[in-house]
Amino acid sequence: MSDTPSLYIPTFDDVLAAKERIAPHVHRTPVLTSSFFNELTGAELFFKCENFQKAGAFKVRGASNAVFGLSEEMAEKGVATHSSGNHALSLSYAAGRRGIPVTVVMPRTAPQAKKDAVKGYGGVIVECEPSTSSREETFAQVVAESGAEFVHPYNDPRVIAGQATCSMELNEQVDNLDAVIAPIGGGGMISGTCLALSNIAPDIKIYAAEPLNADDAARSFKAGHIIADDAPDTIADGLKVPLKDLTWHFVSHHVTDILTATEDEIVDAMKLIWKRMKIVMEPSSAVPLATVIKNPEIFKGKRVGIIITGGNVDLDSLPWLNDA
Repeated sequence: MSDTPSLYIPTFDDVLAAKERIAPHVHRTPVLTSSFFNELTGAELFFKCENFQKAGAFKVRGASNAVFGLSEEMAEKGVATHSSGNHALSLSYAAGRRGIPVTVVMPRTAPQAKKDAVKGYGGVIVECEPSTSSREETFAQVVAESGAEFVHPYNDPRVIAGQATCSMELNEQVDNLDAVIAPIGGGGMISGTCLALSNIAPDIKIYAAEPLNADDAARSFKAGHIIADDAPDTIADGLKVPLKDLTWHFVSHHVTDILTATEDEIVDAMKLIWKRMKIVMEPSSAVPLATVIKNPEIFKGKRVGIIITGGNVDLDSLPWLNDA
């Protein structure tokens, strides 16, 4: 089973089509500012709040584009994916909106809150062991039995085109941005950012932010080819997956740099934005702010868009609850 549904590289026409297709099913999320963070960093920061998105994360954009782009014949067989997090929720949400079956292969160790949310949106969960081999074997069996359409969490042109609508909105909401920074794991959001901005605002620099404990994208960027870690350990659980061929295409052609933050820096940024801006974000979403705070010389005096990718966090397991 290939992890790539298609080698087709999405175009800006695909983004425009995605914007129209998903409009009834997603929020146009707000952009917030903070004088505190502007003073702290020496930059003008504009937070694109995808934590307020349907299903609590940006991934609903790509999932909705994939689901609502299916022909009636394909839709009848439903969709399937493997995910332990926001893509599972988002695909279940989109499939529920269209009224088609959705099956999600999830590791048995996935948070119960995420499993409950998938079920709440109508998704059927097939559990596997928490390993790549078990996930792929289980998923192959699911697709073989159902004939469902595979919607990859990020290495899918339909998903990337959907994610591109986020930075397209941001560019419409904020004039004269100098830079945009977003988290990077598999690279779906950053690829969409590259796809949109390279067409509508090519002068905007694109940065990716990554946990130091899961810095395979940063190392790939420096090496000039994909380096994939098997099982990185980071609090930013949404950023543990490696780049794939489609996302690498965009990262290697359009990203200015990939910046990293330590676990402590990520937690500090997450805690600070909760305290100062009163918004809930998950650890993965705090990584860009952490890298901006860490690298003031890059962003000083600049107008910077920061994409807050999601707000699905377990409130009983916040990282600072064990500080005492």
